[in-house]
Amino acid sequence: MSHGDLLPTVDHAQVVAERRGRSAQAVERRRMRERELAKEAARWLGDDLVEGPTEFRGQQTIVCTLQSAHALLRHLRDALGFDMLTDLTAVDALQLEGDHPERFWVVWNLANLTQNALLLVKAYVPEDDPVVPTASDVWPAADWAEREVYDMFGIEFSSHPNLIRLLMPAEYSGHPLRKDYPLRGRGERDNFPVIRRSNEEDA
Repeated sequence: MSHGDLLPTVDHAQVVAERRGRSAQAVERRRMRERELAKEAARWLGDDLVEGPTEFRGQQTIVCTLQSAHALLRHLRDALGFDMLTDLTAVDALQLEGDHPERFWVVWNLANLTQNALLLVKAYVPEDDPVVPTASDVWPAADWAEREVYDMFGIEFSSHPNLIRLLMPAEYSGHPLRKDYPLRGRGERDNFPVIRRSNEEDA
């Protein structure tokens, strides 16, 4: 009898199948937690719930009124455990298909680290008065994200501690991520100062 005959044998296909099964179960448990948290947020909103909860590719989304956004975000942090703002962005629906109640909407991507759950919160923003309450007092991480949205979309955040441009020069007049902004710009780049590296100046 060889030493190889004494070693235990493993059915690799069975091991892989079991691991995949456990992974799928974990994903489904997480999605169930996210569904319950989204339903709880929707119940709390009551009449301020515009839409949802809806699920797309496993992601839960609720849409609230702009007036209720700040209170909802604070509730999600304090009562439902969404202790991290992972991202904050905006969408310009000017050239999107379908009917949209407003031209813009703001999206908050939230994470509940304790329960390993994610949630998207959206609020529609009118074009003629694009002002959203800041979330920087709820999650400090909103500070720079709101400045970027302000810079790129022209959406203001009321009560933000320092709402100035983040990416473009302070004197810049446009908002490059608006869908009516020309792809090649309006000639601003021709007037930007050229900053050269020292070795280029010596060449």
